[in-house]
Amino acid sequence: MKISDQLREKIEEQIATGHLPPGSALDEATIAEQHGVSRTPVREALIQLATEGLIEIRPRRGAVVTSIGPGRLMEMFEVMGELEAMCGRLAARRMSEIERAGLLTAHHACEKAREDQDSDAYFYCNERFHAAIYTGSHNAFLGEQALQLHRRLRPYRRLQLRVRNRMGISFKEHESIVQAIISGDASAAGMQLREHVVVQGERFGDLLASLAELQSPAHA
Repeated sequence: MKISDQLREKIEEQIATGHLPPGSALDEATIAEQHGVSRTPVREALIQLATEGLIEIRPRRGAVVTSIGPGRLMEMFEVMGELEAMCGRLAARRMSEIERAGLLTAHHACEKAREDQDSDAYFYCNERFHAAIYTGSHNAFLGEQALQLHRRLRPYRRLQLRVRNRMGISFKEHESIVQAIISGDASAAGMQLREHVVVQGERFGDLLASLAELQSPAHA
């Protein structure tokens, strides 16, 4: 993994856990010194974060962490659910045999991470799983939009996997999604993906509780 990608992930984590709250300034020189790297990968990481919408780069003022309230976050997950549902419906109709095999490979990798109780490994396998569905939709524009919002929600999805039992539940949901896509059931694939992605009710409460816990002094 490139240094800039490593830095991006570290900053994403700090934003998601509240260690870098909204309004926090991100200084290139300070970050470079903290991580013992040059300013070039730091600049690349900040540009990636700005593209994802996690930070805002202001002329002559540097980078600042953007603010997402609970209401806005729920709205974003709702839209993500609809985009994923559309990808799933199209993938069920359009995926090639090779692409279905790739989806199964990603699914089995998620299974291994779940068995190891490795939430970080599961997170990366989960990204490949969803990316396979975007590709399988054979709609490049839809895939681009889904991927963009997927990245925007990356820190929160990563944190969500640390909620107790979420990995196991996520994998079971993947099982239903895979079965629907492989069998060509577009309606079921769309429904399963929407339910898998949308964070509401207890799941949303768990996510906000996890954020609050990680922002508490004990975790500072």
